[in-house]
Amino acid sequence: MNFKVFILALSTVAVGLVELIIGGILPTIADDLGVSQASAGQLITAFALTYAVAGPVLLVMTSKIERKKLYLVSLFIFILGNIFMFFSPNYMIAMISRILTAISTGLIVTLSLTLAARVVDPAHQARALGMIYMGISSALVLGVPVGILVSDAFGWRMIFLGIAALGIGSMVLIALFLEPMQGEKTVPLSVQLRALASSKIGSAHLATVFTLAAHYTIYAYFTPFLQTKLNLGSNWISACYLIFGVAAVGGGAFGGALSDRIGAQKSIVFVISAFALILFVLPFFAFSLVIFIPIMIIWAALSWSLAPPQQSYLIQTDPATSDIQQSFNNSSIQVGIAVGSAIGGAALNYTGAVSANAWFGSAIAVVALLFALFSLSRPAIKREDHTTTA
Repeated sequence: MNFKVFILALSTVAVGLVELIIGGILPTIADDLGVSQASAGQLITAFALTYAVAGPVLLVMTSKIERKKLYLVSLFIFILGNIFMFFSPNYMIAMISRILTAISTGLIVTLSLTLAARVVDPAHQARALGMIYMGISSALVLGVPVGILVSDAFGWRMIFLGIAALGIGSMVLIALFLEPMQGEKTVPLSVQLRALASSKIGSAHLATVFTLAAHYTIYAYFTPFLQTKLNLGSNWISACYLIFGVAAVGGGAFGGALSDRIGAQKSIVFVISAFALILFVLPFFAFSLVIFIPIMIIWAALSWSLAPPQQSYLIQTDPATSDIQQSFNNSSIQVGIAVGSAIGGAALNYTGAVSANAWFGSAIAVVALLFALFSLSRPAIKREDHTTTA
C-alpha cells in the first residue's frame, strides 16, 4: 500500500480518538471541571453537532484551496483545540476546544478519504479507502480503553496532550511526504440539500439519525452505567470498552453479510428492530458481568450493523446522487450522536438513574424503525431532468 495512505490513516486515528474518548472518562472530566455528568456529556453533543454541520459546509467553502495547505491548516486547528482541552480551566474553555476540534475533524476525515483515492491507482482506491476507515475503527477499538488507563495513571488531560502529539506527528509527515494537490469541483450545498427533498430518502436519513441517537442515549453514559450497575473499576471498564469496540467493528461485517444475504431493506428492518429490543432488556442483565457481557456484545454488534445495508439502500434508491447521500449519511450519524448524547443527559438529570437511559434509547429506536418503514413504503424515485419526486 502507498506510504502516503498510511500517513493519512494515521491522521484519522487521531481524529477518531478525540470524538469518542470523552465517553470513557466522563465522570473524571465532570468532577475536575465541576459540572454534572450530564453536562459533561454535552461535550460529545457539541462535537458531533458541529462536525455534522461544519463538514459539508466547509467542504464547499474550501473547494478552491490547495488540498495539502488545507490539510495542514486543519491539523493545526485540531492540535490547537486539543491543547486548549489540556489546559482548560473550566467547562466553557473545554466546550470551545471541542468545537474547534470538531470543525477541523470534519475536514480532516473528508480530506483523508479524497486524497487517499487520489494518491493511488484507480485499481487500488477501494483498499486505500478501507485503510482510512480502518484508522477510524482502530480509534474506536483501542482509543477508549487506552484512554481510561491513561486517565487513571496520569490524569484525563494527558490524553488530549497525547492526541495533540499525534496531530503534530501527522502534520510533519503530511508536510514532508504529501505533494500539493489542487482542489476539485464540489457539489454546491444547495444541490446537496435538494437531494434530500424526496420523502423516501429524507426518512431513510432520519432512520439513521434516530438509530444513532438511540445508541448514544446510553453509550455516551456507558462508564457511569458500568460503575453504578456493576460496580466496576477502571480496569474492568476499560476491558468492557475494548470488547465493545471489537464487537462493534465485527458488527459492520455482519451488517454487510446480512445485507448481501437477505437484501438491504429486510436487513434494515431486522437490525433496527433487534436494536430496540436489546436496548430495552439491557438493564435487566446488568446484575452480573458474566451475564452482561454477551448482551453487551450483541448491543455493540448491532450498533454498527445498520451502516452497510443503509448505504446500499441509499445507493439503490437514487444512484444519481449516491455520493451526496453517503456524505449526508455521515452527517446523519453525527447528528444522531449529538441528539442521543443530549437526550441521554436530559434523561439522566430527570431520572437520576443511568440505567433508565437504555429504555429511552429503546423508545428512540422504535421511532427510527417507523422512519425506516415509512421510507421503504414510499414509491421508487423517478428522475427527470435531475429533479426528484416521491
